Amino acid sequence: MKNSIISSLLLLMIVSCNSKSTEEKTEESALTTNVASLTDAQLKNATIEMGSLQKRSISSTLKVNGKIDVPPQNLVSVSMPLGGYLKSTQLLPGLHINKGEVIATMEDQQYVQLQQDYLSTKSKLVYAQKEYERQKELNQNQASSDKIFQLADSEYTSLRIALSALSEKLKLINVNPNTLSEKNISKSVNIYAPINGFVSKVNVNIGKYVNPSDVLFELINPSDIHLNLKIFEKDITKLSIGQKLVAYTNNQPDKKYKCDILLISKDLSIDEHTAEVHCHFENYDKTLLPGMYMNADIELKSSDVLTLPQESIVSFEAKDYVFVVLNKNQFRMTEVKTGNSENGYIEILNPEYLQDKKVITKGAYTILMTLKNKTDE
Repeated sequence: MKNSIISSLLLLMIVSCNSKSTEEKTEESALTTNVASLTDAQLKNATIEMGSLQKRSISSTLKVNGKIDVPPQNLVSVSMPLGGYLKSTQLLPGLHINKGEVIATMEDQQYVQLQQDYLSTKSKLVYAQKEYERQKELNQNQASSDKIFQLADSEYTSLRIALSALSEKLKLINVNPNTLSEKNISKSVNIYAPINGFVSKVNVNIGKYVNPSDVLFELINPSDIHLNLKIFEKDITKLSIGQKLVAYTNNQPDKKYKCDILLISKDLSIDEHTAEVHCHFENYDKTLLPGMYMNADIELKSSDVLTLPQESIVSFEAKDYVFVVLNKNQFRMTEVKTGNSENGYIEILNPEYLQDKKVITKGAYTILMTLKNKTDE
């Protein structure tokens, strides 16, 4: 029994030692797998340079998207304040129009009634004015009572107010009260283009009755288009008025449009927590249309970071690595996290692993090939 126990203990000790030895070999193998060894002859033939982390100023780029928009003063909804029937129009979406051009003709009996009321009131006002002047003179000579003069004054004032109000109503339907007479009363009135631009929408057809609140046409003046970008809350503080950016469409990513930031909204959307940033195009391009989606690259302020030449970085199995110099002939493959790049240098986000160490700055892929060939063997 005693011999059996001793035999079991010895067996456990042997198994434990073998397991420990296997683990040590595995760890040692893992350590040496990422170490490349080059002979003196290989180093002589390879173009290899060494260096270390350097602090450089690197500017980062913020990639955002948005769409082309126009300011409110360049987007006009055309309606008829008094309503009526659409008699004629030649407008089609996309058609260019000039300010002051007749874009539609409306007709309705109320237009006739309004012109009639204006001319009748104007005629009554002529008589009321003369009566007022006559009563005023009589009252000054005490030939009539104050009451009669006050009635004449009240009638004259009321008619002046009514005529002024009717005059403004005529202007709403584009009828000039100064040229209106009994000879040119018309059931039709014209609608004129208030801006230069293009027709965006046509919401009516000939013969249709429209209410005062109905929008007949929508017009756009694209000469002052701007880019409306959506910026997330975390990035708003990185932007400032006048900051430069370039915009481009998905269809033509190589065609860049220079812009600068004109306005930064102070309000965040509830759903996405984004703010609107309005940008002005340096040069107007007629191919850019309101509502078109665009991408933009905004160059942010430069900051000092620790960098390496971009040639130092090798990519392997979707990760980035550099080779740290162990000695003259050995180099350890070390994973790094990279950030922004500029002018041939790239930001290292985990520089603590490379502090006070030499790394391969040129010829890193040559060492990678040597290391992987050794591993395959």
